[in-house]
Amino acid sequence: MTSSVLPLAGQPADLGRALWSFAAVVALLTVTPGLDTALVLRTSLLDGRRAAWGVTFGIQLGTLAWGVLTAAGLSALLAASQPAYTALRWAGAAYLVWLGSRMLLARRRRGDAGDGGGVQGPSGPGPGGGGFWRGLRRGATTNLLNPKVGAFYVAMLPQFIPDGAPHAVTGLLLAGVHAAEGLVWSALLIGFAALMGGFLRSPAVRRFLDRLCGAVLLGFGVRLAVAGD
Repeated sequence: MTSSVLPLAGQPADLGRALWSFAAVVALLTVTPGLDTALVLRTSLLDGRRAAWGVTFGIQLGTLAWGVLTAAGLSALLAASQPAYTALRWAGAAYLVWLGSRMLLARRRRGDAGDGGGVQGPSGPGPGGGGFWRGLRRGATTNLLNPKVGAFYVAMLPQFIPDGAPHAVTGLLLAGVHAAEGLVWSALLIGFAALMGGFLRSPAVRRFLDRLCGAVLLGFGVRLAVAGD
C-alpha cells in the first residue's frame, strides 16, 4: 500500500522515519491503562515476577504474530470476513470473562480460607499462579484472541510500510518496535510491584487487586462481546 506519510519510497531514511513515527504512536497506546497493563501488574503483584515476565513475553509474542499476519495480508482477510471476525471476537470475549471470573472466585476462596498460607513472596506463585510458562500462555492467548489488536494493525501498519519495502520483514520490524516498548513498560510495572511488594502483597490488598483486575477483565470481555464491529 502506498504510504501518504512517507513520500520518498524505499529509501533507508524512509524506513527510519517510519520506525520513529510508529514508535511514537504505539508508545501512547502502550502506556494507556488497559488490558495488558492490568494483567501484567496484577500477575506481578499476586503471582510473582516469573509469572509476570511470562505474561509479558506472551503478550509481546502475540504482538509480533499480529504484525506478521497483518504484513502478510492474513489479518486484513480476517477483518474482511465478518463470520471469522465474529468467531474470534466471541472466543476472545469468552476467554476474558472466564479469566476475570476465575480471579474473582479465587479471591472468594482465599477469603473463605482466611488467607491462611495463601500469600507468598515475589519469587513464588500465588493462588492462580503457575510460573513463567503458564504466564506465557496466558499473555499470548489474551493477545491473540483479541481481534481489536488485529484491527489496529490492519488500520495502522500499512501506513508505515514504505513503498518497495518487503511487507513481511517490515511488518515484523514495526511490530518488534511495539513489542520492545511493551517490554520496557512491563519492566517498569514489574519493578514498581517489587518496590512496593511488602504493602501491595498484604492479604487485604491482594483481595482488592483480584477484585479490581477480575472486574477489568470481565469488563473488557463484555465490551468485546457487545462490540458491533
